[in-house]
Amino acid sequence: MNPYLVLSIVLVYFLVLIGVSWFTSRKADTQTFFTGNHKSPWYLVAFGMVGATLSGVTFISVPGEVGNSAFSYLQFIMGNIVGFWIVAAVLLPMYYRLNLISIYTFLEQRFGQNSHKTGSFFFLISKLIGAAFRLFLVAGVLQLAFFDAFNIPFELTVTVTIGLIWVYTFKGGIKTIVWTDTLQTLFLVSAVIFTIVSISKSLGWNSETLINEIAADSNSQIFFWDWRSGNNFFKQFFAGMFITIVIVGMDQDMMQKNLTCKNIKEAQKNMVVFSFTFLIAVFLFLSLGALLYIYSKNLGIEIPERTDDLYPLLALHYFGLPVAIAFLLGIIAAAYSSADSALTALTTSFSVDFLKIEKFDERKKQKIKRWSHIMFSVL
Repeated sequence: MNPYLVLSIVLVYFLVLIGVSWFTSRKADTQTFFTGNHKSPWYLVAFGMVGATLSGVTFISVPGEVGNSAFSYLQFIMGNIVGFWIVAAVLLPMYYRLNLISIYTFLEQRFGQNSHKTGSFFFLISKLIGAAFRLFLVAGVLQLAFFDAFNIPFELTVTVTIGLIWVYTFKGGIKTIVWTDTLQTLFLVSAVIFTIVSISKSLGWNSETLINEIAADSNSQIFFWDWRSGNNFFKQFFAGMFITIVIVGMDQDMMQKNLTCKNIKEAQKNMVVFSFTFLIAVFLFLSLGALLYIYSKNLGIEIPERTDDLYPLLALHYFGLPVAIAFLLGIIAAAYSSADSALTALTTSFSVDFLKIEKFDERKKQKIKRWSHIMFSVL
């Protein structure tokens, strides 16, 4: 890809996000930033959460991992779905009943101030480190694939990127995130579908042949019953269920989006619809992975030692310019849809749990929120 084309795409992408931010953050106050004024359409939240859940690491790792563990990841996702339903039935009603902004406020009401601060502190540390690593991994791919052509230092790439994320989130906060995540999920899923269609056409397959070839491939095995295997169904299923309860139901980042819905019924509807949308999205990623291995085998392309490199390698060097552009948009969307919501959640949790922002007037709240947002951007 021409480096100037890449740069143009990235700039247009962020200009669109900044435009969405301007549209959604008019007359925004701190309640808008933290709760979206409880006016978010549930279907937008449901679709946007797919992009936030499927990080940039997922975007490049899941297709490549198909060669090692087939479709066994779907067993984990089945557990995820049950976990989402438990969160919708048990935790969401409690959060709405208590009218929480930060979900960790519940800990103070139930166990006391020390528990509240400890719970929030561990969220801040884990989310900060996790979001930073996910951003680092994908930024590294973008740097090697695109920005090295301009001799742009990696540090500058990351600094400008985080600066742009700050620009489109600093005012509207979670209200803006709901809309930008929806747009970014659309880019992410479209990139996968577009790549699948392109591979199918290049191999001369119609839709029926495509489905049959994936189903017949040895990498499409879903269920594993050997209890000694790490891919054993019950290990994967229950791990997926309990991990979801923790990293979704007890995570401010994921719950903050749900708490922007108008009421508990819409929030629960959002969670159930999201669970099925998420399953479909992951299945598309796994199907893409199977196709990447089939394509490589048919053309005699050597599989990279790091399977994470398989999708980037083929998308950027074998599938043509349209797929390369789709891949670029997809990986940017996957990286920054998780980074922007993490930044907003970190700002919210710190402002509410440690600085007790609700005690101040609006002018003071705006100042606290602004400086907290800057601090976590730097961190």
